[in-house]
Amino acid sequence: MITPHVHIPFNNLSEHLDLIRDRRLNLEIYFAGETLDMITIADLKRVKRELSHDPSLSFHAPFMDLSPGAVDSLVRKATLKRLDHMLDVAEIFEPKIIVFHSGYEKWRYALKADWWLEKSLLTWQPINKRAASMDVRIAIENIFEDEPSNLKMLMEGMNSINFGVCFDTGHCNLFSKVRLEDWMEALNPYIIELHLHDNDKSSDQHLPVGEGTFDFGKFFYLLRNKDCIHTIEAHSPEKVMRSMENIRRLTRASAGS
Repeated sequence: MITPHVHIPFNNLSEHLDLIRDRRLNLEIYFAGETLDMITIADLKRVKRELSHDPSLSFHAPFMDLSPGAVDSLVRKATLKRLDHMLDVAEIFEPKIIVFHSGYEKWRYALKADWWLEKSLLTWQPINKRAASMDVRIAIENIFEDEPSNLKMLMEGMNSINFGVCFDTGHCNLFSKVRLEDWMEALNPYIIELHLHDNDKSSDQHLPVGEGTFDFGKFFYLLRNKDCIHTIEAHSPEKVMRSMENIRRLTRASAGS
């Protein structure tokens, strides 16, 4: 039986702490940049104590304005500093995985993924080395990608078992121009975490799993027997619970296919 993580911003933990502990939820905690600027080590240690049910944890790093593959060295330096700050927090919580965004947009890089890849490796290699020393894995999430080739290039360039993909179903549904089978053929060997949410292709709605147009039945069939963290990204307690029930139903159905 899959026991998913539930995505929640760090600043919302106290609001939902009773529910989290009562249901013994595993968590993916999101840290915005401004959150990292304000919190103290004491704050982090207090929250760790409050999560007294000892949940399995993953993190979602800041992403607004960051550019791990920036051609401009000063932009890349600022990005690296922020990503390194995320690892400082990880030393206290010891999450299994930290999810980062790739920062790749094909038009921004004039369709020259090799520009982005060269600079990305300069960013991710030291981050991954430090994370691996802490027994924390790095997962890169698909965002605006309309096909998987740049992420596969990054995985091959990094060539590290500590460095993988966080496959986001909602983003794939919204932006993809190729078949789901093409994504799975390219990325399945590298997937270490899933972000599970849905939409009707009009916007990034973060609907409960199975309540939009993404083909979760096919997805779970293609992903069967894959050992990775499943993270629900439906942004309310009610949608999270509906997602959990729908995931149980869909995974049972795919297992019987």
